[in-house]
Amino acid sequence: MRRRYLSRLSGPLLDRVDLQVELAAPSRAELRADAKYADTSAVAAQRVKAAREATARRLAGTPWRTNAEIPGSALRRMWALPAKVTRSADLAFESGQLTARGLDRVLRVAWTLADLADLPAPGPAQIGMALDLRLPGRWQ
Repeated sequence: MRRRYLSRLSGPLLDRVDLQVELAAPSRAELRADAKYADTSAVAAQRVKAAREATARRLAGTPWRTNAEIPGSALRRMWALPAKVTRSADLAFESGQLTARGLDRVLRVAWTLADLADLPAPGPAQIGMALDLRLPGRWQ
């Protein structure tokens, strides 16, 4: 059923969705096992607050307040990342797995992941995670 529903959505529409994650229903045992690793709502809220503050510092003096608002051209120009960091995203773009818009979205998500991890900029791990969140089934 899910595939039938997704087939109704056009590529250009899906291209505007930042995160495309496939999730299977967890078992009760998986829910119990993961509970000890999950952050509380208060801890998660603090991490989000700190990430937003980091984003605000980086974007000070610009018209943007969140990573999602930054135009792709400005993102690549003002906060360019080294090629060794973006290599996996560049390969996904060159192979046709990502459109130019999709590549920009991967970069924005990678910056958000870096902010959540209190990093000054995304590294290959954040780019890889952003790709995993963008390209469902990439490892299947």
